[in-house]
Amino acid sequence: IAAAGSRPQLQLITGNANSELASEIAARLGVPLTPAKIARFPDGEVSIQILENVRNSDVYIIQPTCPPVNDNLMELLLCASAVRRAAAAR
Repeated sequence: IAAAGSRPQLQLITGNANSELASEIAARLGVPLTPAKIARFPDGEVSIQILENVRNSDVYIIQPTCPPVNDNLMELLLCASAVRRAAAAR
């Protein structure tokens, strides 16, 4: 948790669309990727677990919407929902 008057911590989360891009962005920023488990149930539904505390952090989700667009966009929206429910600052 950020101390009063300090900047919130920066965290990066990636979906499954392009983890290589996310790793390169994280390396250039000098910020490690926040661990997250993104899996699919046998019926195609998406399960997302953020494995680290993101409360009061600035979280950026790296998830391109390249084909298959529907799957990648749904993953992006569910990641945003999970982060918001985990009380990220922005």
